[in-house]
Amino acid sequence: MKSFPISAGRRLALLPLLAMATPAVPASHPAPSLQPAARLPEAELAARLAEVAPAASPEVLKLAARAMSCALRDPALGVDPQRLGVIDYSRPSTEPRMWVFDLARSQLLFEEWVAHGRNTGENLAKKFSNAEGSYMTSLGAFTAQETYMGGNGYSLRLRGLEPGFNDRARERAIVIHGAPYVNPAAAKLQGRLGRSLGCPAVRPQVARKLIDTLRDGTFLFAYYPDREWLQRSRLLSGDCGGAASVAAHAKAAGPQAGS
Repeated sequence: MKSFPISAGRRLALLPLLAMATPAVPASHPAPSLQPAARLPEAELAARLAEVAPAASPEVLKLAARAMSCALRDPALGVDPQRLGVIDYSRPSTEPRMWVFDLARSQLLFEEWVAHGRNTGENLAKKFSNAEGSYMTSLGAFTAQETYMGGNGYSLRLRGLEPGFNDRARERAIVIHGAPYVNPAAAKLQGRLGRSLGCPAVRPQVARKLIDTLRDGTFLFAYYPDREWLQRSRLLSGDCGGAASVAAHAKAAGPQAGS
């Protein structure tokens, strides 16, 4: 199956994103020369994202822009300002619900199907967890980190940035990987995609390219209208909850081995 097509008419002249401060970008993704005048307010960024990805929820994109702006205030979180990934778990698994933006090159790179955990729900996600052995998906903001070869092939480790919601992601081996059960044609027949053990699995046909796009610092925002998370998320609070406290917690948790 071919990748979900992105028409030329849906590409915008998005300005590169910078917010508050410009964190270091890994050498594998060198940043273009950026001027302070190119920095976008959250509302303008969200509007431009909505134009380039009209199938995505504008409200979810607004939250993603807010959370990313907060995360960019602290370089210790390792967020690359050029890229953004958004997953909307309020959408059914039979629909594309993952968008990956290249903000520096003015492109929507992916609009893809993504699986949720087997205990998170059937076609519709309903329950989320940060607990080991729950086989549930985790909500909130992540930083995409390094790749590795594991039991599911080429995979991408995720660092959870939300204390109490996803900060055990590495410990739980919550990673992005390809899986044959992420099959939209089969989903039409059975009423849902196959499900993971909690990982945001994607189609094998796009897995490697998508993973290589996200690796080394992409901010990944996984949304669901969960009241507790929306109220407690430090990255969604008006003052960013103190970006330093988010970084301190993530540093204290430390990188876990994953598998």
